[in-house]
Amino acid sequence: MKFKVLERFDYIVMICVLFLGVLGILFLYSAGVNSDGLLVSYEYKRQIVWVLSGFFLMCILAMLDYRKYERYALAGYVVMIVILLYVRLFGKTVKGARSWVGIGGLGIQPSEFCKVLFIMYLARYLKRSSKEQPLIRFLKAAILMFVPVGLILLQPDLGTATVFIPIFLFMCFMANIPLRYIVIILVAGFLTVILTVLPAYQEKILKKTVTFINIVTNTKFRILMVFCTAIITIIGALGQIVFKKRYYYWISIIFGILMISLVLSTVAIKFLKPYQMMRLIIFMDPYSDPRDSGWNIIQSMTAIGSGGFWGQGFLDGIQSHRGFLPEQKTDFIFSIMSEESGFIGGILLFSAFFIIMLRIIHVLKTTTNTYGFFISAGILGMIFFHFIVNVGMVMGIMPITGIPLPFLSYGGSALITNMSAMGILMSINSRRLDFTVTAT
Repeated sequence: MKFKVLERFDYIVMICVLFLGVLGILFLYSAGVNSDGLLVSYEYKRQIVWVLSGFFLMCILAMLDYRKYERYALAGYVVMIVILLYVRLFGKTVKGARSWVGIGGLGIQPSEFCKVLFIMYLARYLKRSSKEQPLIRFLKAAILMFVPVGLILLQPDLGTATVFIPIFLFMCFMANIPLRYIVIILVAGFLTVILTVLPAYQEKILKKTVTFINIVTNTKFRILMVFCTAIITIIGALGQIVFKKRYYYWISIIFGILMISLVLSTVAIKFLKPYQMMRLIIFMDPYSDPRDSGWNIIQSMTAIGSGGFWGQGFLDGIQSHRGFLPEQKTDFIFSIMSEESGFIGGILLFSAFFIIMLRIIHVLKTTTNTYGFFISAGILGMIFFHFIVNVGMVMGIMPITGIPLPFLSYGGSALITNMSAMGILMSINSRRLDFTVTAT
């Protein structure tokens, strides 16, 4: 009997995505209106084209059999690396990051599309490596993740690079990788960020000298600490091998994490630009630099707060139309929406994302195909991270990382990437109980 895709088409996801896309167009139009009520910016027209193109692509991908992609996943990963290398060498520089490729009058950000290619190949690897030793499996998966992350950081594009990490962690967790390995990555990442921002935190937020911070951030002390922690890590590993005592294992783990964090933070301090460093700490006290680094957060919180319960009304937002809120069409589009539609508009937006994530979880629970299961986990990690970080960022409770709000923020590359991911998810959902096609 012929498999009837349309009978199992996920219209709930389709409606939610279309609703969010239309919201994005409306508030991009609003962002283009100045304080005199004149339309001075026409990005909303491009967004309409991208929403329609992305929606069409989503429907096409929903009807195609996602399982056939498995055989091409490795080629896709290689193409991804080649593209990122090309962008690093020959890409266009926009706002300090060489992340773009110009095609005619259009600017394309290839790193956005690379998220889906990465998900497709990591899903393939996790599916085929189920019998490998867990630590080896985790390390190989980590290498697959760090290659594109490293190339994106060289652009430098910190925001896009960080998205690969939750994708990786969500997929590894669903692949039954021992939780302790995932916790190690999270702790090492957290310590790296802390050790990286300490000098800027002391100078810009505390505005006083702290002896402990001076010692920890001293270059010679860091080198000595890296050397000492490396030796202790090796001793702990050897003790575990020879004496088979559990405490040797934990010694090697704890000091290994500290060593890695010291090394990575030292590298990060050298390569991160001052404005990127400030983005990581200014949310703690935006009023410490209200005219520069803290301006965006202050204006965003003001816009959200002024919306109240019902909002100021469509096209009536003060912060946006008077030009107080920078990046209002991309990173801070939620601020405009909250100002003009208030708490009610925020609830509707949150509900749409909540429904989409519930549908992804439904696919995870019901699909019988391992490859589709891992792809769904990666898409969940990507959408969840984008949503939580963007909303937290504009509310002033998370660092500003330049991560757009899915389906709403201005930009064709991100929009089409997210809609493509939804199309693949719908394909998985429509075939979740079908066993007929296997990849080779």
